[in-house]
Amino acid sequence: MVSVPAEPRRRTTGRNLPVAIASAIILYAWILGSLLLWHWGFIAFLIACALAGGFELTRAFSRRRMHAAFTPIAIGSPLTLAIGYIVALRWGMTAGFGTVLAALTLMVIACLVVRLRGPVEGFMRDASASLFIIGYLPMLLSTLMLLLVQPEGHLRLILYFLLVPGSDTAAYAVGSLAGRRRMVPHISPSKTWEGTLGAVAITGLVGAIIAPLMIGASWWAGIIIGVLLSIAATVGDLIESMLKRQAGIKDMGRVIPGHGGAMDRLDSLLIAAPLAWLSMLLLVG
Repeated sequence: MVSVPAEPRRRTTGRNLPVAIASAIILYAWILGSLLLWHWGFIAFLIACALAGGFELTRAFSRRRMHAAFTPIAIGSPLTLAIGYIVALRWGMTAGFGTVLAALTLMVIACLVVRLRGPVEGFMRDASASLFIIGYLPMLLSTLMLLLVQPEGHLRLILYFLLVPGSDTAAYAVGSLAGRRRMVPHISPSKTWEGTLGAVAITGLVGAIIAPLMIGASWWAGIIIGVLLSIAATVGDLIESMLKRQAGIKDMGRVIPGHGGAMDRLDSLLIAAPLAWLSMLLLVG
C-alpha cells in the first residue's frame, strides 16, 4: 500500500498565547507546590478535575441526547478521592484500593437508581453516559491518588507530570518537522506516525535518564515507564478527540483561560494515570 504524504499543515491554535502560558504556569505551580509541600492540595486538584471534567462530559453527552446523572457523580467523586486517600494513608494502599472500588460501585448504583425516576425511553443511553463518566474520571484519577501513597509517591507523580506532557510536546515537535504519514485522519488529521514514534522514543530515553535520578528506578525500568506513558498519552488524546468530534465541539469548556476545558488538558493524562501507577508499583522498589 502506497502511503500518501500528508499535506503541509499550518498550525494555528487560535488561542491567546500569553494567557495560555500564564494559565499553564499557575496550574503546574499548584501541582508541583502541593506535591512538595501539602499533599492534600494535590487531592484538591484531583477533585477539581473530577468535578469540572464531569460537568463538561455531562454537557457534551447531552448534545447527543445522552443525559448522565451528574449529581451522584458530583457527590461521589470527591468522596471517593478524599476517603480513599485517608484510608490508604492509615491502612495502606491495598485498603485504599478497596475503598475506591467500593465507592465507585456505590456511585454506579446511585446513578442507575436516580435514572429510574425518568422515562423508560433513553434509559440505556443515559445509564451508559453515567457509567462512562465514572470510569473515565473518578476511576482513572483515583490511580493518581494511589500513586501518591506509594513510597516517594510525590516524586513519582512529578515524574509522571514530566513524561506525559513532555511526550505531547515531543509528538508535536517531531510531527511538525518530519510528519508525513497521517495516523488516524478521521479523528486527528494533524497526528502523524512519525510524530508518535518520535515521541515514544524520546520519552523512553528521557525516562531512562531521569527515572533513576528521581525515583531510584533502573534505567531499563525508566525506558518501559516512558514508553508506556507516551503510548497512553497518544491514546488518551485520540479518545478525547473522538469524543469532541462525536459531540460536535472544538473545546470541552472554558474553565482554563487560553486552553479550553478541563478535559482538554486531561486527555492524555487520564489514560496514562493507571499505567503510571501500575508500572511504578511493579518496576520500582
